[in-house]
Amino acid sequence: MRKILIVGAGQSGLQLALSLQAEGYDVTVMSARTPEEIRAGRVMSTQVLFAPALRHERERGLNLWEEQAPQIVGQRSTMIDPPGTQAWTFIGRWREYAQSVDQRVKMAGWLELFESRGGNVVYHTVMTSDLEGLSALYDLTIIAAGKGELVELFDRDASRSPFDRPQRMLACIYLHGMKPRPDYPEPHVRVNVVPGIGEMILMPALTHTGPCDIILWEQIPGGPFDVWADRPDPKAFLDRTRELLRRYMPWEYELTLDAEPTDARCTLFGGYAPVVRHPVGELGPDALVLGMADVVVANDPVTGQGANNATHCAAIYQRRIMEHGDRPFDRQWMQETFDAYWEYAKHPTAYTNLMLGPPPEHVMRIFGAAVTNQAVADRFAHGAAYPADLSEWFLDPAGADAYLASLSGQGTAS
Repeated sequence: MRKILIVGAGQSGLQLALSLQAEGYDVTVMSARTPEEIRAGRVMSTQVLFAPALRHERERGLNLWEEQAPQIVGQRSTMIDPPGTQAWTFIGRWREYAQSVDQRVKMAGWLELFESRGGNVVYHTVMTSDLEGLSALYDLTIIAAGKGELVELFDRDASRSPFDRPQRMLACIYLHGMKPRPDYPEPHVRVNVVPGIGEMILMPALTHTGPCDIILWEQIPGGPFDVWADRPDPKAFLDRTRELLRRYMPWEYELTLDAEPTDARCTLFGGYAPVVRHPVGELGPDALVLGMADVVVANDPVTGQGANNATHCAAIYQRRIMEHGDRPFDRQWMQETFDAYWEYAKHPTAYTNLMLGPPPEHVMRIFGAAVTNQAVADRFAHGAAYPADLSEWFLDPAGADAYLASLSGQGTAS
């Protein structure tokens, strides 16, 4: 029986651990926190899992909250120019719903599930100095902890990392009591863009106290949205959110008047440079570790790809491990395993990096078409779930021209 060590208990690490456990592998997970500490802790992320990622969870019996979480039907995009005025808006619907589950709920539940099935969990913070001795006890060591000093084992891939500093500062809050949009009450993601300033993204979710909504502020550093350096408490965060909404997007402000924070630790602040790293970390001449998910590909959350990337990475790594049989997990295998993941991840990475800058002319033409043509709006929304499709038209000016030309004469829908 092959022995696998997974350091990190997030979406990718626990999905991989539970999936390999079900196939008979001897898996150990190292987690810095117990399930009780995770549940009582601060929110860890914003996240929306699209249909392909949800299917991975269903196939492995990990969709423990699917009946409770809101079913998110689509994505609304709104351009705001000048502040307080909608220049345009459109909503694209997905063919299958998306869902968001607070990672405090999911990771605590998955850890308990892993242990209940006989899995070994070591609750301890892992330092780089610990890893060489630990890794010698296992056939394969995977680093799935995207923060902390372990990330420094993996060098930045400059050829795939165009940014060397954060393109957005980030602040989010989980809320109960948000009103739905009266003109579109079905749960949907809303992306409000203020050119040169940043974005406000709202997503329905499930937390430990029930259904909720998440507001994420994506702030261009130094701009009017970049007002969270003092890390206000949840009440002050909500008050400040209302002030910004009243000025920049009053149609959203009206929906927050009855809202309240879900709990005392429902806010999160930060910012990081989007980065791709080389996947193999060296602990010593004969001690190698493999990075996964946001250890090796960290996208800004502006396009909602992070948790989906983690899910797909876990599925790809599981397949590669099982196909490898009893052969050594050497450097070549590690690199080729990451390369298989990169074939997926290169598409959301390109999409996200494009959306962090001023949109190119062909993208603005796509958005203009989406306002009046539902097929364009739906295909743009579809790309969030299937980012490889975006490379065929949204990311390519010639592809965009060909696609928009193919719609000529087909009529429009609001």
